[in-house]
Amino acid sequence: MKKIFTVGTTHVHGFLDFIREQGVIGLSIGFVLGTAVTKVVASLVSDIVNPILSILLGSTENLKEMKLNVGNVSILWGSFLAAIVDFIVIACVVYLVIRILKIDALDKKKN
Repeated sequence: MKKIFTVGTTHVHGFLDFIREQGVIGLSIGFVLGTAVTKVVASLVSDIVNPILSILLGSTENLKEMKLNVGNVSILWGSFLAAIVDFIVIACVVYLVIRILKIDALDKKKN
């Protein structure tokens, strides 16, 4: 019984060391926060940025609905532009959060 306990304890300690060394907790926290931030950024883009772009482009329709019709084909350039705007805003938010909170300084240096 004592041997089973020792083997189990060794595996638990090994697992905990793995979590600490590989940054699994940081990755998990980042994943959860990233999911929450995605909703905020999506609202920012769809409710504020896209309407401003629609005004600047001279259209009252939703940015995602803008298209160029060529014969029987519709080129959905508005949807593509909206995806680019989403990416740029998310990249800026991630960059600013990392810089403001100095998260990059917390990264464990590996030899």
